[in-house]
Amino acid sequence: MVALVTGAGGFIGSCLVERLLRQGHKVRALAHYNSRGSWGHLDGLDHNSRENLEVRLGDVTDPYLVRDLVAGCDIVFHLAALIGIPYSYHAPASYVATNINGTLNILEACRQGKTRRVIVTSTSEVYGTARYAPIDEAHPLQGQSPYSASKIAADKLAESFFCSFDLPVVILRPFNTYGPRQSARAIIPTVLTQALAGENQIHLGNLEPRRDLTFVEDTAQAFLLAATAPNIEGETIHFGQGREISVRDLAVKCLKVVASEAEIVSSNDRHRPERSEVGLLLCDAAKARRLLGWEPKICLDEGLRRTTEYLRAHLAQYRTKDYLI
Repeated sequence: MVALVTGAGGFIGSCLVERLLRQGHKVRALAHYNSRGSWGHLDGLDHNSRENLEVRLGDVTDPYLVRDLVAGCDIVFHLAALIGIPYSYHAPASYVATNINGTLNILEACRQGKTRRVIVTSTSEVYGTARYAPIDEAHPLQGQSPYSASKIAADKLAESFFCSFDLPVVILRPFNTYGPRQSARAIIPTVLTQALAGENQIHLGNLEPRRDLTFVEDTAQAFLLAATAPNIEGETIHFGQGREISVRDLAVKCLKVVASEAEIVSSNDRHRPERSEVGLLLCDAAKARRLLGWEPKICLDEGLRRTTEYLRAHLAQYRTKDYLI
């Protein structure tokens, strides 16, 4: 299989690339263009792993570049996106350009290139605060932030290309992935990096929202299963642990892992606008089990241990005193 992975230099994308290479597939990886020529997290790949890897730097907002990227690929894993929710309050047009127009470019290139399967990455944020729980795929979509609205639009574009052009699209919707390589914009590395740096206070936003957390290796496994599962074209499939934990309780659990006695502080400047805050995300993964045979393997305690090991070894890469949006 020749696979294209967009967003390949990122947190989930780099993990997926590694798994594909280990399985012997040829991978064309799109990492975001930068003047340093960095491949993002792919820079850390062992040189022996690069034999079947082709890395290109670019941007999914360029339709001509995307058309060339897709050519000759059997399957496309589309993970490239702007993901920071707080930043979407400041730069919503950037989210439209990348998440909506970038996805349109991928879909159109795959339609013209007759790609065998296109996997579009969604997010549980499209559901907004749960109207009922656990959440299944029939739950209403609610655009409570510019980020979530842009991802809803991308998902609907993918759906429309399946309905209008028979494009073999699958939409995968992970619930709150965490793990090694994640940026400090997310809750777990935010807590752990501050604690590992010896801070006496851990500054967070709202401590009450509850989330369903999936370790990155389990997320990558869902993508691999979706690449080959039969008769899933046109489906939207989400996946998560099916367990919820509040931000407050998660922070306490993180501090226990690193034996920190730091105080947890809720800072107003880190809060989302009230109507934009998503109170509860809790996954019903029955469809993922039925169609993909997917089951999470890594429990939260083990995932936090592995994440802590990574962050401890790479702490210099994190600005622990800054609020990153």
